[in-house]
Amino acid sequence: MVRRLRSDDAGDAEAVGALTVAAYEPFLDGPDDPYVARLLDVARRDAEAEVWVAVDDDHGGTPLGAVTYCPAGSPWREVGRAHEGEFRMLAVAPHAQGRGVGRALVTTCLERSRDAGFTGMALSSLPEQTGGHALYRSMGFERAPERDWAPYPGVDLWVFARGL
Repeated sequence: MVRRLRSDDAGDAEAVGALTVAAYEPFLDGPDDPYVARLLDVARRDAEAEVWVAVDDDHGGTPLGAVTYCPAGSPWREVGRAHEGEFRMLAVAPHAQGRGVGRALVTTCLERSRDAGFTGMALSSLPEQTGGHALYRSMGFERAPERDWAPYPGVDLWVFARGL
């Protein structure tokens, strides 16, 4: 099941932050990487965007993955054009990878975008995040290399986009 982050439950945000850091760990420069603080700041992301959580209904609703959907006007939007929805920070707990969690979260973002009247979807990804790339391609996303960008020197991001 996919649900919205429980904003009144600090434990929910803490669990989502921990699983997000665990999922991104192979792509970080250790625990002092400045991106760790952004990954852990789940409550702020949810206040300024929407954090959606995939949970394991068979084990007490334990979070298995999360994604930040960035609606129009959200300061978390980076590459979405006026006609596009955007999502960021798709993360699946390492023990839950390969079980359809990421697909369920991306599907939720596609539905949110359709409901908002968008006609496309965009996202950024590190070149090394090949598991995500395979998922995105299987869901109809294509590389948009003309839109690639670098938020910081040495951090190159690829853009993927699709129509809805």
